[in-house]
Amino acid sequence: MRLHVEERGHGPVRIALIHGFLADGAAWTDVVAASDPERYTFLLVDLRGHGASPRADRARGERYDLASLAADLVETLPTGLDAIVGHSLGGRVLADIVEPLRPARAVYLDPGFGLKLPGRGLGARLFWNIPGLPWLLAWLYDRTDPATGPANVALAEAAHAAWDRSMVAEVLRDVAANPVAPAAPVVPSTLVLSDDAKLVVPSRDVPRYAQLGWTVTRFPAIRHDMMGLDGARTFEVIARALR
Repeated sequence: MRLHVEERGHGPVRIALIHGFLADGAAWTDVVAASDPERYTFLLVDLRGHGASPRADRARGERYDLASLAADLVETLPTGLDAIVGHSLGGRVLADIVEPLRPARAVYLDPGFGLKLPGRGLGARLFWNIPGLPWLLAWLYDRTDPATGPANVALAEAAHAAWDRSMVAEVLRDVAANPVAPAAPVVPSTLVLSDDAKLVVPSRDVPRYAQLGWTVTRFPAIRHDMMGLDGARTFEVIARALR
């Protein structure tokens, strides 16, 4: 599936930005605004079922699993970018596309490497078959953080209005069932961890990433929705990872 991509800036350093669950490319507005358009070109991607990208056609057997999300990005993005940056769900999918797309660098912002949800086995099957669970999860996730400010709240609410709610259980179950185990990075990689990182990256794994050659960066005094909470600081974290 070819995804919707918007281009910002016109500089020689080309970076793809992959948003998280429920969001869209507009989530990076403050990050892009903090950059130099003469130096950077950003490719803002909407994942399938998000923003202006197509929704999965269930009648044709299309899904919202990790394999489909990754295949879309491989089809849509060029190889050899200067960097690909993924936040949350976008960071989880980045782990699956970094090898075929071979960016010069990969930057993972609070990636969904290990959700605290049932993944496999009988307990997981029982949990994911609870009546009404998809509706409940959609309701729980469909929140905006007022601390991001009125403009970002409006962007988030627009993204939530465009989001295909039928994906919620499928995406979360697949992410929970397929955690990312620490391994040597395919390309130079930076793992950026907010104060909420333990919700998406197991704390026990963090030292192992550093041992394996990842750059591990703590982003203190900020929560998971870092781009909307402080776009300028988030851009600086990304820019440092490219040096």
